[in-house]
Amino acid sequence: MWDAWWVLAAAVAVFGLAGVVKGVVGLGLPTVSMALLALFMPAGQAAAWLLLPSLVTNVVQMRPMPSLRPLLRRLGWMQLGIVAGTVGGMLWWGPVGEAAVAHTALGVALVIYALWGLWGPGLQLPQRHQAWLGLLCGLLTGGITALTGVFVVPAVAFLQSLALGRQALMQAMGLCFTVSTLALGAGMALAQGPGHAASSWTGWGATALVSALMLLPALAGMAWGERLRQSLSPQVFKRVLMLGLLALGIYMCARG
Repeated sequence: MWDAWWVLAAAVAVFGLAGVVKGVVGLGLPTVSMALLALFMPAGQAAAWLLLPSLVTNVVQMRPMPSLRPLLRRLGWMQLGIVAGTVGGMLWWGPVGEAAVAHTALGVALVIYALWGLWGPGLQLPQRHQAWLGLLCGLLTGGITALTGVFVVPAVAFLQSLALGRQALMQAMGLCFTVSTLALGAGMALAQGPGHAASSWTGWGATALVSALMLLPALAGMAWGERLRQSLSPQVFKRVLMLGLLALGIYMCARG
């Protein structure tokens, strides 16, 4: 009895902290949550509890909705690529695995990109190339998502090359992460087949309830993180974002 309550209390603290990180830099809730929850529960259970907090906080990050339509028109091909790459990759490779080589390679890529963002020259894509490069970037992001469960690379690098403002960048990341989460869920359902889904329906009911409860600390932490972000200058915000990616890359390398 007390063990169950201790696990729930620890999970609330984890999702609150992960929400703060996401509110400040726009990403990191799945990574922080999985890294800490895995200390006291199986990875599969942690991933299931993460589903609703990850999806809802990504949707919240897409605000304000009136400015989402022009952004969606600009990034529409990228979203199609994310869906095709994620679902196609999971149908090809099967459920998301724990391949050490894949996670390490992705971690190295994140470290290199973060170091470039901190000290390298800025890059900006010409408008005429953004559509087809967005589709290619979406396919690559989807394939990496299907293989590792992480949907940051190369999506964030592409979005930064569009010279978006701070709020537009946060909104664009929320859009891409929402589409990636939905595509990942669809890919998992298709890869597992209808028989598996039917047999686990009862277990998913209790898991969905706990996942919904974890929304509260995640949203509260995110709201606090957003207030902290508003106090940062654009230069400091970019540095914090790159440092967050650097930490994510180092963690993935160590985990691999």
